[in-house]
Amino acid sequence: MKTHTLNVDLGERSYPIVIGSGLLGGGYDLSSHISSQSCFVVSNDTVAPLYLDKLTECLPGLDTPSISLPDGEAFKTVATAQSILDELVCCRAGRDITVVALGGGVVGDIAGFAAACYMRGVSFVQVPTTLLAQVDSSVGGKTGVNHPGGKNLVGAFHQPEIVLIDTDTLTTLSDRELRAGLAEVIKYGASIDSGFLDWLEENMEALLARDADKLAYAIQRCCEIKARVVAEDEKEAGVRALLNFGHTFGHAIENSVGYGEWLHGEAVAVGMVMAAELSGISATDQCRLKSLISAAGLPVSPPLTRAGQLQDAMQLDKKILAGKLRFVLLRELGEAYVTDDYDATTLATVLAGAET
Repeated sequence: MKTHTLNVDLGERSYPIVIGSGLLGGGYDLSSHISSQSCFVVSNDTVAPLYLDKLTECLPGLDTPSISLPDGEAFKTVATAQSILDELVCCRAGRDITVVALGGGVVGDIAGFAAACYMRGVSFVQVPTTLLAQVDSSVGGKTGVNHPGGKNLVGAFHQPEIVLIDTDTLTTLSDRELRAGLAEVIKYGASIDSGFLDWLEENMEALLARDADKLAYAIQRCCEIKARVVAEDEKEAGVRALLNFGHTFGHAIENSVGYGEWLHGEAVAVGMVMAAELSGISATDQCRLKSLISAAGLPVSPPLTRAGQLQDAMQLDKKILAGKLRFVLLRELGEAYVTDDYDATTLATVLAGAET
């Protein structure tokens, strides 16, 4: 069984990202990363029937009580996190419990947040089962839930002990969820690595066809970039913010249409198109990015809504400093930067596209 292991270098809190096929079902001894005799598995109603038993085979000799959450972004709430905490209390879980997140980005974010809160922080493991979670949200320790006023406004940085990525889980992923994950894959090329963007243009058809080797390479490359950036800037004081390219617009779209109506990746896809327009990069580069996003089967135009509604939603963006809204923009494809110096007229034009 071929695996690839990366390391997120955070000193005493460093951890591995293990990528491979057939890791669940006993193919990987996850218990070697768990110091206690029990762990608490958080999954959802879609993933648990498929992979919960396979996960427990990777945890020989350990007690594995679990909770299955309702599936979807609409349930990424404080109330759902509370239900996890209630179950931990009911199980009389001690400070040596390890919370294991089995699912996509929503499960990982909520489970990690509950782990960060319970007894002021217990151990946490990520077992992501969607492309979006495997390439992005499972790595880096961002956890949290949504608030009616904005995306991920309630949360904590809480690093996992390990991220275990079984690429076979992508075989059961819906086409829509696969495409949503590709938005985050494209983000890495557009904001950080132009060479990877070239590769994506050449291999998008194979990725959509679920070519196992191509998907494994895309996951590995994204995790390599994410691991390096997190090691340099764990709590997003600098370079890590670049990985939010497209997210300021994307989060505003999710909030304005209602969480769960658009998948996160779909909103980020449109957000990248909008951010590229605000950046003022060449028409050729804008067209190139838009074409790649479209080739991935993702939307390139915002949903019909009020421009003011999107702008209001952006006022609680986490990149705001000293009352100024900042954006991740592009100097060119593959080179992003964060700024509060942007043309207000161009922003108004970009937002007006949501009303046409």
